Amino acid sequence: MSYASDVKKELTSIKVHQKNAQAELMALIRMNGSIAIANHQLVLNIQTENPAIARRIYSLLKQFYHVESDIVVRRKMKLKKNNQYIVRLRYSAQRVLDDLGILQNLQIKERVPLDLLKDEWMVRSYLRGAFLAGGSVNNPETSRYHLEIYSLYEEHNEMIAQMMNKFGLNAQTTARRSGYIVYLKEAEKIANFMSLIGATNSMLQFENVRIVRDMRNSVNRLVNCENANMNKIANASTRQIENIKLIENTVGLASLPDKLREIAQTRLNHQEVSLKELGQLVPGGPISKSGVNHRLRKLNAYADELRTSKTI
Repeated sequence: MSYASDVKKELTSIKVHQKNAQAELMALIRMNGSIAIANHQLVLNIQTENPAIARRIYSLLKQFYHVESDIVVRRKMKLKKNNQYIVRLRYSAQRVLDDLGILQNLQIKERVPLDLLKDEWMVRSYLRGAFLAGGSVNNPETSRYHLEIYSLYEEHNEMIAQMMNKFGLNAQTTARRSGYIVYLKEAEKIANFMSLIGATNSMLQFENVRIVRDMRNSVNRLVNCENANMNKIANASTRQIENIKLIENTVGLASLPDKLREIAQTRLNHQEVSLKELGQLVPGGPISKSGVNHRLRKLNAYADELRTSKTI
């Protein structure tokens, strides 16, 4: 089972009050529902590929509207796709849809009736229903951080984004295939959203993985930085030693001023140490790191002059 499926499974186990159940059903029906007429009677079909969500819809309808619905399973053999589960409400569909403010001219309205989302908890429940209907979230252990909710209609997609941003989630929207998505990219915002809609255990799991990943990334950055510094020191030391040997073989170290001769001889005797350590080893020292660096730059410049002189 995928991480997104685990999140949705947790959400389907949440107990809600009637008003919050209405908001959740409103999102599930608006996003996954369709209307049909059979035997001169209105029929509501709510489709999902997740059996836990189908049971959730069935239970909410029965618990808060006291209506019986059917769950129909369609097996999709083509391309071995998942089964489809259809919650079918044959009786009382008109009453349920009118109560939820969804039906208009025998069509499911695109726009959310804001007067039915009267408080924060109803908005949270609507977002939970929207995520159950069209949401997905990447496994934080294997993928980049990404959560999205797919909606067929642009206006409805924008309204979901507005609801999310009431909680400071910085949700963004974009067109996707034959519809639209609202999405989150920041790990902290994704964790906040999951907490917001009630997926507390999934949020804690997400945060644990995020902390470990961030720690691992920090360690890797430190190691890479340390390796880069070591390589830089090694390359600089190699160049210094080559230049000092050039001076020694060309004019001799004895021809150098005392301070340059001391640092040159010390570098030859201690080729692996850092500049700071080198400053502690210079006869008559210690001298600062900047002092060591200044003298070595003079040696490098002198070696470059010797290379370009006619005597080489």
